[in-house]
Amino acid sequence: MTKTRSAVAFMSAGLGLTIAAALVAFASPGVLEDHIRAGYPSYGQDRIDEAGTAWLIVLSVIAGAGAGGWLAAIWAVRAGKPWAPLAVTALFVLGTTVALTAALIRDTSGDTGLPPLLGWAGVAPCLAGLLAVVALWRQRGWALSQAT
Repeated sequence: MTKTRSAVAFMSAGLGLTIAAALVAFASPGVLEDHIRAGYPSYGQDRIDEAGTAWLIVLSVIAGAGAGGWLAAIWAVRAGKPWAPLAVTALFVLGTTVALTAALIRDTSGDTGLPPLLGWAGVAPCLAGLLAVVALWRQRGWALSQAT
């Protein structure tokens, strides 16, 4: 049961890191604007604001989906669902893929679409996800112990 508690603790930390990453994006609009301005020096302030707003919407959707995934995973593990390790693993793979894509994707300027601060802040929750997956799979007999 300790590993289940550990997995839930890691997932709760991941939820907190997801919220923190979203807050970093909104608390540092200058970082995003400066990054866009550097990649597109011919853009006027209106286009920079438009691109920044588009990125904030994308990051908000990603953070909202991530938070929903964390909450669903926590519920499944706490409820002792036998499919929880598979679901948590699938959510980890999906979340890591999305986070790395957002952090590393190149735009037409040749630079990453997001500044490194925001890109890597979005990857940080994946570390908690990895720890949660490891904790769940190291727990012996997950399905058998949950069936009784």
